[in-house]
Amino acid sequence: MSDNTGQNEARDAFEDVRKAVLEAACAHAAFDGWTPQMLKKAASDADVAPAALKAAFPGGMKDVLRAWSRAHDEAMLRAFAERLADAGLPPLKIREKVAFAVLARLAAMGPHKEAARRAAAYLALPINAPLGAALAWDTADAIWRAMGDPSTDFAWYTKRATLTGVWTSTCARWLGDDSDDEAETRRFLDARIANVMQIEKAKAQVRKLGIDPAAPIEFLGRLRYPAGR
Repeated sequence: MSDNTGQNEARDAFEDVRKAVLEAACAHAAFDGWTPQMLKKAASDADVAPAALKAAFPGGMKDVLRAWSRAHDEAMLRAFAERLADAGLPPLKIREKVAFAVLARLAAMGPHKEAARRAAAYLALPINAPLGAALAWDTADAIWRAMGDPSTDFAWYTKRATLTGVWTSTCARWLGDDSDDEAETRRFLDARIANVMQIEKAKAQVRKLGIDPAAPIEFLGRLRYPAGR
């Protein structure tokens, strides 16, 4: 196993630079989009030298958006931890935890919604689609980890894939929701979670038949050739 200590220390050394640049970038990105020109303006506002900017974001704009997404994930996790630690509030069911986490993630982006729209447009470009998918997956993974998900088998992937779909669709709805209370986004999220719960109930019924939904070939085979025929 390679030693990544030096790399981690190098990344940490530029954490303050990243934070300063990201804070400045949000104001410019709302008008200029996530472009190299915008990044230069943000670095200038944050008084960050070109060499430091390059060291902090060696991958350019993609690294900037990775850091921006990670910062929102961390804000979501802090809000989620505070909610779980509040003994004065009733415990949350799993669907309530998911809803709270997704809304907390949106709230983290709330002050810079137009910048978020520009980020979504950037990540929607075919060349950037893999990055967008990876960031969405990371958000879903962060939520499941925060909920203490113990799965290690096929369920680990299906849970994250399902939540990635809930997150990305709800985020898209939020980006188009200009109402003051964003009630439409909340209703949309509740509906998506309800859909997922119905799927989980169906999977439970399938398991009662002795079929593992994680084994699709076996599942389809039993549908085509049921036992006893």
